[in-house]
Amino acid sequence: MKKLSHTEISRNRSTLDTLHKVNKLPVVVVLDSIRSSYNVGSIFRTSDGAMIEKLVATGYTPHPPKKEVLKTALGSQDSVDWEYVKNPVEIINDYKAKGYKICALEQTNKSKSHHSLSKNIFPLCLIIGNEITGVQQELIDLCDFSIEIPQYGIKQSLNVAVAYGVSIFELRRIFDTL
Repeated sequence: MKKLSHTEISRNRSTLDTLHKVNKLPVVVVLDSIRSSYNVGSIFRTSDGAMIEKLVATGYTPHPPKKEVLKTALGSQDSVDWEYVKNPVEIINDYKAKGYKICALEQTNKSKSHHSLSKNIFPLCLIIGNEITGVQQELIDLCDFSIEIPQYGIKQSLNVAVAYGVSIFELRRIFDTL
């Protein structure tokens, strides 16, 4: 076993010029008033790794060109299609009208485990909530379902960027097995 160099890894990756050829994950991610620029930058980077369809910052979520977001995003703001929309209800209703299923990554009285999903959930609009308060109830009311990541320790949840990484790569795995 030999660790690959950056050059060797890059040979098997897309470039900004070839992104149009990539089979994108049909998931639009809505960030509901995430407060940390570093979490947002990390979510951008993870979104590039999973090659999602689109990222939408809403509410007071920091977004490019904010310096702290760019520091953690490491250029992924250029490879991930994204936009900022003040009102998350507006964008969620737009995607619902386009036939997307709406899902919150949130602990609710009816949430499913993130690994119990089936292949019929795509296209999907996934809502990620604030680090302290989670997804707003107003947005949960618009959801078709919610998913959660089981917790086995004493804490009630994971960091939002970590939880997003766990869930989006599980969604990618499900999609890739279609």
